[in-house]
Amino acid sequence: MRGRGTDAAAAVRVTTGRRALLVVLMLLAVQLVSLARPAYACGCGAMVHDPKTTMAVNRETSVVHWDGTSEQIVMSLTVDGTAPDAAWIMPVPHRATVRLGDRELFDRLGTLTAPAVEERHYFWPRSGDWPFGGTYDRAAAPPPGARGPGVGVVGRERLGPFDVARLTATDPAALRNWLTSHGFRLPASLASALRPYVKQRWEYVAIRLAPAEARRPLAGALEPLRLSFASDRLIYPMRLSRLAKTPQSLGLYVLAPHRMEPRSAIGGTRPEVFFAGRITPEGPLRDLSGPRRTFLTALDQRFPQPHRITGDHELLRAARDTPYQRITYTDSLLVVGGVPAWVLTAGGLQVLLLAAAALLIGLRRRRSGEAPSPAVRVAPPPG
Repeated sequence: MRGRGTDAAAAVRVTTGRRALLVVLMLLAVQLVSLARPAYACGCGAMVHDPKTTMAVNRETSVVHWDGTSEQIVMSLTVDGTAPDAAWIMPVPHRATVRLGDRELFDRLGTLTAPAVEERHYFWPRSGDWPFGGTYDRAAAPPPGARGPGVGVVGRERLGPFDVARLTATDPAALRNWLTSHGFRLPASLASALRPYVKQRWEYVAIRLAPAEARRPLAGALEPLRLSFASDRLIYPMRLSRLAKTPQSLGLYVLAPHRMEPRSAIGGTRPEVFFAGRITPEGPLRDLSGPRRTFLTALDQRFPQPHRITGDHELLRAARDTPYQRITYTDSLLVVGGVPAWVLTAGGLQVLLLAAAALLIGLRRRRSGEAPSPAVRVAPPPG
C-alpha cells in the first residue's frame, strides 16, 4: 500500500511540474494576454479595441524630427468604426516624454509639400473649346531610466482624451499583469511582435483613448501625440504593423540636417519621395525643429500585405541633398490677345490664300487685255 501511495504522489508531482512548466512557457510565449483582438494595427504600434466593436485606421501620418542625438515623433491617426474606446502600445528605444501635438503642424506640411502648378498650352482646340463648345474667354486655371526586474512605471499622465503610461519591462508576466490590471487589455498576438523590443530593452508608451462624449464612437482625426526620446539613429517603429489584417498606408515627414531615405522597404512597396528640400521652419514647425533651416523629406509608402513587414524603418542620409517637388500641369488653349492662336493662324492663312488668288486673277486679266503686236512686212529685193 505504501508503494502505491508513493507512486501516486510521484505521479501528482510530475503532473504538477508539467503544468507549471507549461504555464511558464505560455508566459514566455505570450507576453500580453487579453480578451480583445486587433482589427487593425497602425504603423506606430498595435491598435486594439473590444472584439464586439469595429475600428479601422484609415490613414497614419507622422512627423519625425531628428538632430543626430534626439528624436521626436508627432503622430496623427484617422480612425473609423463603432468602438467607443481603444488602446495601443508604441515601443521606443529610450525613455520618452509625451505631450499633445499641434494639428496645425500637418496643415503647414501639407502646404509646403503641395505640388507646384505649371501651365502648358496646346494649339488646336479640344472638346470644350470653341468651336466645339465654350467661348473665347478662357476660365482661370484651378488653384492648385534605470531598468530593474519586472515592470517600472516611469510616468502616467492624462493628455486630453489620452491616458498615457510610460513603462519599462524585462519580465513579460509583470508587463502583462500591469497592463491588464490598469485597463490595457492587449491581444496575445502582440507577444511575438514585442519579443525583439524586450530583448533590446526598449521601453513602451501605452496609450488609452476615449472620445470626449461617453459612448460616442471614435471617428475622424484623433488628437496628435508628440513623443520625444534620445536616439543616435533615426528609427520609426513599424514592427507591430505586421499584426494588421488589412492593407496600410504611411505618410512620413522627416526633418533632419540632410535628405533622408529608408534603409529598405521592410516588406512594403518602394517608399516614394514626394518632396525634398530645405525649408525655414515657421509656426508649429519652428516649435518642433527650432529656427534653423532644415531639410524636409516627405515619404509615402503602402503595405498591401502587412504580415510581410520585417522590422522598423531606419532612415539614413541620402547620397546627395537633391531637392524634389511634384509638378501638376494645367493645360489650356494658346490664346493671343484673347483670340485663340489657331484662329489667328487659320485666318492669316486664309488671307494669304485670298491674296494669292487675287494676284493670279489680276495677272490673267492683264494678259488677256493687251493689243496684238503689228505684223512686220519685209520688202522684196529690187530686180
